[in-house]
Amino acid sequence: MELIKNTMPTEPAKILSHFNVPKNSYTFKAITNGLINDTYLVIVTNKPAYVLQRINNNVFKNIAGVMQNIEQTLPLLNSDLYSSIHVIKTKKNTSYHKEQGFWRVLSYINNSTTYNTSTDKNIAFEAGKIISEFHALLSPINATTYQDTIPDFHNLIYRNNQFFDALEKAKKERTTAAKDAIEFAEELLPDLLDFCFTELPIRVCHNDTKLNNILFSKNTNKALCLIDLDTLMKGYFYYDFGDAVRTIANTAPEDEKDLSKITFNKELFSSFVDGLSTNKNLLSKDEIASLPLGAVFMPFIHGLRTLTDYLQNDAYYKVAYPNQNLDRCVSLFNFSKKALDNVDYMNAILKKKFS
Repeated sequence: MELIKNTMPTEPAKILSHFNVPKNSYTFKAITNGLINDTYLVIVTNKPAYVLQRINNNVFKNIAGVMQNIEQTLPLLNSDLYSSIHVIKTKKNTSYHKEQGFWRVLSYINNSTTYNTSTDKNIAFEAGKIISEFHALLSPINATTYQDTIPDFHNLIYRNNQFFDALEKAKKERTTAAKDAIEFAEELLPDLLDFCFTELPIRVCHNDTKLNNILFSKNTNKALCLIDLDTLMKGYFYYDFGDAVRTIANTAPEDEKDLSKITFNKELFSSFVDGLSTNKNLLSKDEIASLPLGAVFMPFIHGLRTLTDYLQNDAYYKVAYPNQNLDRCVSLFNFSKKALDNVDYMNAILKKKFS
């Protein structure tokens, strides 16, 4: 598939006109906290009506596969605890439109919001509860029917090879600036590579369950659903667990420079597991046993990816300033270390909550 440069459309209304939405005077508001896709709220009479997204096909090269995974999943994500999102088809009855990129339109859930971080234990509980419901609703599915939208996304062997290849080719000034992060990666990689070979059930996973990919009700703070489903594909439950923990137990931003602000908040972790364990039969004993190291693994692999991207001169993630990827890496590695220091605590909490 050809790669299409992500340039801001001069007429987003023209893009929207290709979709089955009522004719109206729409305005568009950019949502800027995403690292991959370009996202806009479609507003009518001062209220959001739809979400318009340009899918980054430099990252997601199989757009048809992305949308196929989403379309086969969304009808199943519907229960008293889980709010539905719908794909709005184009006038040609397709799930996306190609023009200056690849575009889709999704329904908008009224009075919803997201949080990048939160110190609220109820938010942590609700995050655990909605992730549990997400997996419970999808547990009957044969995960092998899903296409890998990013092949080897959480494959640490692959990411390890990428890292060492980037390290070999990197500019000296970047390897010098990243010296401490490189040493940490080289120290922890052997243990986590061994962990990768754990035999666990393969599930349909979200694969990017950071806190701001969960919608909450503005009125009640109840979790409504998970969003940004491009990475829906097979995986292990500890992927979604670890990704959530890194943004729930840690209340600092992903690129926090002051490492003293990066913490492993035990109360928030416990509340998150309380929410997760509302469905005590969801996980096998082996899956539960894998979760503490999963909370180490996920921030580490994200940190390794941002370090690799930094060594490759920021080819993948959007950056707002030259060393942002390195700052992300150092922050993620720092939380990974703090999670490692709390493995015994996590084990004890998980055994207690899931008993």
